[in-house]
Amino acid sequence: MPMMETSQTQNRSRSQQWFERAQQSLVEGVNSPSRGATVYTAGPIMLERGQGSHVWDADGNEYVDFMMSFGALIQGHAHPALVKTVSNAMAEGSHFAAATSAEVEAAERFRRMVPSAEVVRFTNTGSEATMLALRLARAHTGRRKFLKFEGHYHGWYDPYLLNAHSHPPEQLGPVENPARIPDSDGIPPSTFDDVVLAPWNDVAALEHVLRQHGRELSAVITEPIMANMGCILPRDGYLQRLRELTRDCGAMLILDEVVTGFRYAPGGCQEYYGVQADLSTFGKALGAGFPVGAVAGPRSILERMRWSENMVLHYGTFNGHRLTMKVVAANLDLLDADGTYHKLHSAGNAAIAGLREVFRRHQIRAIVQGFGPMFQIYFTERDAIHDYRDYCKYVDAKLYSRFVHRLLDRGIYMTPSNGLHWIISTAHTDADVQALVEAADRACSGLS
Repeated sequence: MPMMETSQTQNRSRSQQWFERAQQSLVEGVNSPSRGATVYTAGPIMLERGQGSHVWDADGNEYVDFMMSFGALIQGHAHPALVKTVSNAMAEGSHFAAATSAEVEAAERFRRMVPSAEVVRFTNTGSEATMLALRLARAHTGRRKFLKFEGHYHGWYDPYLLNAHSHPPEQLGPVENPARIPDSDGIPPSTFDDVVLAPWNDVAALEHVLRQHGRELSAVITEPIMANMGCILPRDGYLQRLRELTRDCGAMLILDEVVTGFRYAPGGCQEYYGVQADLSTFGKALGAGFPVGAVAGPRSILERMRWSENMVLHYGTFNGHRLTMKVVAANLDLLDADGTYHKLHSAGNAAIAGLREVFRRHQIRAIVQGFGPMFQIYFTERDAIHDYRDYCKYVDAKLYSRFVHRLLDRGIYMTPSNGLHWIISTAHTDADVQALVEAADRACSGLS
């Protein structure tokens, strides 16, 4: 198959003008640091519209989008069925802060797709979902402490904000007693008194820490695939052993599928890997571009939110937002269609194979890690990146940023942050994959 030409997109004068204007009203000119000059060295690219797998910026430059709103746009941009759903729902009233049939239909579809979901509670974001899951776990077990893993991100709730950013290896401390590095100022140190911190993907380390602390833990929370340091897969049997050990010590297993949910299989990674959590959380792909989160699990646990003297409180004016629930139901119908996941995996695996061949041909030490609809590129001498410490020690994130900026100049839209990941949507085509491989081939020339 011949290579296709990608567009040149270096002219971003209007993006720069908008960014300068934005800094007068917004801190850093953005509403999340992952969008600003900390990541995009020349300033952010101001996107104005999207269609399918493509986006256009303020200067009219066209890109193939492989960031897809950090994975939220599982159906790509402006999917016709979702546009129609939104239009109809808006015409009838977007939200009532009242019980609606829309939330019932969304919940029914959710339960059909997620095997562990006897019941579900919708939130507005993934961060809210993980907050609620921990509160439920503490109430159900009567224990306060919980375990989180180095490098995992579960939203910006105070107790979760330990060791979720990369740091120089000498700051990490020993594996058996990791240094506790807060990710944010403004959090009282006492907030972390109930947090047990451990390395991930290491069965021996897991067994050690659970022997010490297992009977104190309300929960262990984990991503099934470590998505906060790119795309780091669990070692064979790791998730299954984690499930066994948490049962043995009476701690609940919270599977954070905010990133992976509805991406690898209809029921998420818990279906793909055959691991049933006590509670699981969802977001991103669930809403197909609309803000939403969810907590799912057994009725016996979620029923603790039922109104009573000792209930687990969960309020929210926008919980079960009617318009969003309509989108969720329509999105899940699309994902449940025959062939959807075969297409996602096929396109992603083709992109991975093409990129690996480019790096091999240019004799660049880089790996493409992951499979199917989510993957990441690491410039490294290693054959694989297995955990947070591998990422901090062996990954050249600055070279990755340079590489992605070259791709941006060649019509491929992706974040230059190595800690995120490449996303395949149902809108991506063979031509999009071909465009990525061709742009990567050009971007590798002279890269060192």
